Amino acid sequence: MIKLSVSHCWSWVKDHYESALYLAVVILLLLAIFKPQIQLKQEVHNYLLLADVSQSMNAEDVKLDGKNVSRIAYTRHLMRKLVETSPCGTYFSLGVFAAEDVALLFMPLETCANYDVIVDAIDHLEWRMSWRGNSRLSFGVKGAAKVFDSLNAPARLLFFTDGDEAPKVNAINKLDLSDLQIGENVVFVGVGGNQDVPIPRYNSNNQWIGYWSSDAKENSAGAVGITYNDTSKDDPDPPVASADYDRYLSKLDAEYLQVLAKEIDGQYIHGDDAPAFYSFVQKQKPAASFVTAYSVRWIYMSLALLLILASYLPNLMAIRKSRVA
Repeated sequence: MIKLSVSHCWSWVKDHYESALYLAVVILLLLAIFKPQIQLKQEVHNYLLLADVSQSMNAEDVKLDGKNVSRIAYTRHLMRKLVETSPCGTYFSLGVFAAEDVALLFMPLETCANYDVIVDAIDHLEWRMSWRGNSRLSFGVKGAAKVFDSLNAPARLLFFTDGDEAPKVNAINKLDLSDLQIGENVVFVGVGGNQDVPIPRYNSNNQWIGYWSSDAKENSAGAVGITYNDTSKDDPDPPVASADYDRYLSKLDAEYLQVLAKEIDGQYIHGDDAPAFYSFVQKQKPAASFVTAYSVRWIYMSLALLLILASYLPNLMAIRKSRVA
């Protein structure tokens, strides 16, 4: 009976060769439409993009499309390009740094499924997101370590900053980072030019009113010393430099960022809008293992195409035989 059944089936397949192939093609296409993914545990790139939003990042000393733009605008551009050039299955979370701490804006999201959400959040990064003035990067790295714990998965931290601290690091206020556990996952991305430039000052309505003065003391350098949402401090407008020589000047402190990276066994790279920069980031070792949806649609589509081509095989063989004869 079994032999008869197998023989009967094989005979039916030979008699209905094309129909069987087309039926298989339809099944594969249905699978490609309704079940294009399977769940697999795999190593993935998981990046925490951290933006320095202190007011020194408003300094306009970097070029984009031939025009001078602010460091924070350049940071937004680099972040967007990273998201755009990353393959599906890459995860991104976003945070901001100000004063001495880090705030996480959203947990890791997969790039392709959440592209619009990620890019929209990046596009809204600006100095008014700061909750307090001045910036101390070493404390920010400590704060990032706490954020890492909340992610529930290892991540590669890309810290976009100009390295301009206030107050400046000295023997008294230097923070000991010897116990930092995330150092190998930290990459400082330097943003800014190598020449001193003035820092624009804005009021609470984000209107430019002048430049920070050199005698601003606690209100100078990395950010401002006032609380941004205290609009009474901007009435009528906060004080600004009265002359060119009175302006507070800022530039990318790459040397300090390199020293800080070495101290925690991290890395430093200059943020260039160039293929080498994006390649450097994407060549970083995957930081996490997630159970992710892996698309197998291409497998179904490829098999369907092969079966369609196979349906022409008898005709090709018949043509070949006729030519031989």
